[in-house]
Amino acid sequence: MSATTEWIAVDWGTSNLRAWGIAADGSISFSRSSHRGMGKLAPPEFPGVLTSLLADATDSWGARLDVLVCGMAGARQGWMEAPYLDAPTDLSCLGSAAVRPAMADSRLAPRILPGVCQRLAGAEDVMRGEETQVLGLSALLPGFSGVAILPGTHSKWIEVAGSRIERFSTVMTGELFEVLSTHSVLRLSLGGDTAGPERDAGFDAGLDAGLAHPEKLGGMLFKVRAGALLSGRSPAWGSGFLSGLLIGAEIGGQRDWHTGGEVPLIGSATLCGLYARGLALLGVASRVIDATDATLAGLKAARAA
Repeated sequence: MSATTEWIAVDWGTSNLRAWGIAADGSISFSRSSHRGMGKLAPPEFPGVLTSLLADATDSWGARLDVLVCGMAGARQGWMEAPYLDAPTDLSCLGSAAVRPAMADSRLAPRILPGVCQRLAGAEDVMRGEETQVLGLSALLPGFSGVAILPGTHSKWIEVAGSRIERFSTVMTGELFEVLSTHSVLRLSLGGDTAGPERDAGFDAGLDAGLAHPEKLGGMLFKVRAGALLSGRSPAWGSGFLSGLLIGAEIGGQRDWHTGGEVPLIGSATLCGLYARGLALLGVASRVIDATDATLAGLKAARAA
């Protein structure tokens, strides 16, 4: 660990926990990770998990360090609930809205950033963690105004104006894929290589179908099983088709959000690449922004503000 660590940035998700030491010049002095995400912990366990994660990094510290946390640690089931900010909202106030949970380890002074909610009847929605990435986007792409997409378990479509969230929408694409591929009859027709010509062909076919008729998603899903039984479709093709169909239906169903201009895709390069393929078929340009880069930029911006 570098002696120049000034504060600690933390992303505490449902499944994983990540922490970075941040030096005075903004560089990363150390990084740590753990599989002890919010979903595996009871509220009293959070302080001990954080202390343990940072134990070998804090032994030589003399001063108490600020720990800025984003993500699910601030959920109602997490460490301490950080009340939502109401959209529309300017994220420049994100840091000032943080809550301070109790921490026995006197070397650490944690603060948990809030999420953002949308209370309009019929459009109720919530996010935790993505708001920090959007604030990071405003730092990485100064002056950006438009729609940003954050693909994932619960994909977010967010209308952004600088550091301001105007509105957003959640689509459960990733979770639908997981549930359908493990708990439905479709599981019998899925599998095979995670990459390759068969999966790519299936993905392209599903993407086209989902983009063209997102309103027919329920009926098209069973084609995964029927195609395997009647047309000899391979498990790899079926997995690709299901993935493409769900992503295509998401993009097609959100067509009214496409306002023109380049769309930032914040997430993993692989998943964002699949979304980029779908957007390109609609003539929409996109660029991929690494999720970790956006998270760190957002945590730095929140603390600076």
